Formats: sequence, structure tokens, C-alpha cells
Amino acid sequence: MKVKICGITNFEDAKIAVDNGADGLGFLFWKGSPRYISPIEAQNIISKLPPFVEKVGLFVNASADEINRVAKITGITLAQLHFEISDDEVEKLEIPYIRVIRAKSREDIDQYSDQYRFVDAFVKEYGGAGKRLNLDWFKDRDNSKIIIAGGLTPENLHELNGFGFFGVDVSSGVEEFKGKKSKEKVIKFIEIAKGLK
Repeated sequence: MKVKICGITNFEDAKIAVDNGADGLGFLFWKGSPRYISPIEAQNIISKLPPFVEKVGLFVNASADEINRVAKITGITLAQLHFEISDDEVEKLEIPYIRVIRAKSREDIDQYSDQYRFVDAFVKEYGGAGKRLNLDWFKDRDNSKIIIAGGLTPENLHELNGFGFFGVDVSSGVEEFKGKKSKEKVIKFIEIAKGLK
């Protein structure tokens, strides 16, 4: 099970996550988030990270030009598209990307079923609200290209066992407060997630 720790705002949290087995870190470049980080601040963290860690930039309602500009400054390796974006704009992206489905129903998770994708619970404020998805939606289907997000914590991760998700994404579920991770929660979350099937 791949693990992404999202909402990274400082190097200490990034290092704890990576040192304990996180596969990816998420940086929020949407100014509406309490976990927003500027491209320069993100670059300062990313430049100190070891190799083989996915550096994911989360974008909301950004143009391809803006995403490409941030990618050049920061060194992110993947753009997480938390909004509907036209095919024309996607073609202009200069780095790999992954879409986010903000699911309101079981049918929503079938979007982009041929691609790896995040599936998060729909909330107006674009994630980080700790809202959970209905796991019944994922029964008896192929979830091998889905990274599930929304309301995950070390305490409820075991509920995902057996669904065959590609990965999990967490932010608020491992925080002390918005923008600051709990070392203990991060370590416990990654340890449990790595044991899931």
C-alpha cells in the first residue's frame, strides 16, 4: 500500500514522514487552504528531501501555465488536479499529473477508471475536512488504481483492508493542528497502512 502524507508545511514533518516510509508528500498550492504553502517555501523543503520520494503539488482552479511555473520553482514531480480541467489545458502540462474525483456517489468513482486517481469525499472546501467516503461503494470492484482519501486516521485504517486500494492519502487525520503533523500519528498511520492489502 502506497502512502501519501498531504498538507506538508515544514521540513520536520516531511522528514518524519519520509524517514518512516511515506511514498509521497503533498504540498498545497491553493491559497484557500489553511495548509497553503508558497512555492518558495515548498522548494526549501523539497530541495532537502532524499531521492525516490514523490513530491506532489495539489492545485485547485489553476491554469496549466501556473502549474508549470510552480513545478519549475519547487521541483514537484506530480501535479494533483483537485478540479475539473479541460483536455487542452492538461496537454500543456509539463509534469505528470493525477486527477482527483470528489465523489458524491458510487457512480462517480468510475470516472477515469483507466487511470490512477485519487478518490476523495466531496466537500465544498476541497479536502482536508476529514469527511469519509462510503466504503460500500468500493465493494466487489477493482480498486487497484485508486488512492483513497478523506477522513482516514490511524484508528480507522484497518477498515480498508481487503479492498485492494493502490494507496491512501491523509492530512487532517495525522495532525496536531491544521498545518502541523503529529509525529506519533504519522508513524502509526504509515505502519498500519503498509500492512493493508
